[in-house]
Amino acid sequence: SFSPRIEVEGLVVSAEGTLCTWPDSASLLNSSHDLAQHLQMYPAFPSTLAAVKYLHTSDSLIPVISKNSVNPNTIFANNEMSLHDIEIYGFDYDYTLAFYSRHLHTLIFNIARDILIQEHRYPEGLREYEYIPNFVVRGLHYDVQKALLMKIDAFHYIQLGTVYRGLHPVPDKEVIAMYDGCHVPLENMSDFYGKSSHGHTMKQFMDIFSLPEMNLLCCVNDYFMKHNIDYEPVHLYKDVKAAIGDVHVKGIMYRAVEADMENYISYGEQTHAVLKKLYEDGKKMFLITNSPFDFVDRGMNYIVGKDWRDLFDIVIVQADKPGFFNDRRKPFRRVTDKGVLHWDRIHKLEKGKIYKQGNLYEFLRLTGWRGSKVLYFGDHIYSDLADLTLKHGWRTGAIIPELRKEIKIMNTEQYVHLMTWLQGLTGLIEHMQVHRDPASQAVVQEWIKERETKDIFNSQFGSLFRTYHNPTYFSRRLSRFADIYMASLSCLLNYDFQHTFFPRRTPLQHESPFWPEQTSAGALKMPFIPHRTTTEE
Repeated sequence: SFSPRIEVEGLVVSAEGTLCTWPDSASLLNSSHDLAQHLQMYPAFPSTLAAVKYLHTSDSLIPVISKNSVNPNTIFANNEMSLHDIEIYGFDYDYTLAFYSRHLHTLIFNIARDILIQEHRYPEGLREYEYIPNFVVRGLHYDVQKALLMKIDAFHYIQLGTVYRGLHPVPDKEVIAMYDGCHVPLENMSDFYGKSSHGHTMKQFMDIFSLPEMNLLCCVNDYFMKHNIDYEPVHLYKDVKAAIGDVHVKGIMYRAVEADMENYISYGEQTHAVLKKLYEDGKKMFLITNSPFDFVDRGMNYIVGKDWRDLFDIVIVQADKPGFFNDRRKPFRRVTDKGVLHWDRIHKLEKGKIYKQGNLYEFLRLTGWRGSKVLYFGDHIYSDLADLTLKHGWRTGAIIPELRKEIKIMNTEQYVHLMTWLQGLTGLIEHMQVHRDPASQAVVQEWIKERETKDIFNSQFGSLFRTYHNPTYFSRRLSRFADIYMASLSCLLNYDFQHTFFPRRTPLQHESPFWPEQTSAGALKMPFIPHRTTTEE
């Protein structure tokens, strides 16, 4: 009896669900009509289920390279950079030197929720909502006017299936109708710092502190919809933003953390060892943070020890980043350990003293620390890194704690099998798409549905770094504004100060013939255009 074969780069899938290698890469598909018929006739192969089953049990189909685990303590490079050239190291504080437990997110959520109820007169019923730890991921966009939370890729396209109103997904058809497709125009995207200002309707949540804010927005939206309460989404967004801001500005969060360090600060990222290593090698170090000195001092005492200030040449608190990097008007002001402000003009930034506010231009003038000999670490790609790399030529390092979890998932056998299958499935779709009859197209559509990988990372929004097969908007900004990135500062302990970080060369689409494993279906099968000789001309 006839048994259709589907061949993709040496892989043959038969209708019975058996697979074998095929030496002749020119052998491709049987007729689409027979293929569609047999896909329906054979129970073992209704779509590609038999192939999936086999791929999930066959180590022989997994490329050797995929069996090599990724070390979560690796420092990854977007841009070539040598530590040999770095003389000065700068740091943010929150989520760079100090890491916090999830208890802090719950605390911020609960306090902001209560502020909405008590000060903004929101319904008491909101107290029923609690912080949901794994609901959102960093880097999401929020449409302020439509009250929708979503993930957008590097090309401004919405990832369908990741658009949420409240705590529930919005059907794809409804999303497409609201946005006339999936593309978000540049003028509607968030501004340079991810904010919804000057006509921009989108807000991008880029720092880890934004996780409770996204949670709260979704919960309040959910309450209003559940109770059929008419509300203005713009007012809701501004009220939630104000409530979250009060948690920080009014010092509520700071006092809570200071009162229970063990519960809120994760002591395990080897911050002290990193700073000591830099200090013993004679590197200059400075701290620029938006947090107040008392909060930083107590945290660093807990993490590093009471002599932590001896390690730093300059300490600047309440810097008001990103304004610190752009606003030339704010002068530095000296502040004592007790919080007393001095009024004298600052002519030099001295070791052992604490400074407040100021601006980067004055910092550069007083220190002379310019250009690529300076490396600054922070967790917020916009507020910490963007201006430094674009305007001032500093080298930048992004701290991305989520890397540990995502790499752990990537190293699982389940993920390796899934990626192997997706590569093969993409090839199947590329070959099959040339057949336009309804039966063949129905098969292709079923295969396309199987390419979704979101759930393996986060059930609602997927990976921080990818939307379907494109990089996320977050990834795009990360690759532009960070020379290197890592899960935590402790990764520095694995490298000496002569080490050079090299980005991996990945092929551009037109370079793919030189990387056969990256070649699109048919790319090498297209005949080359012969060179014309002068006689032919």
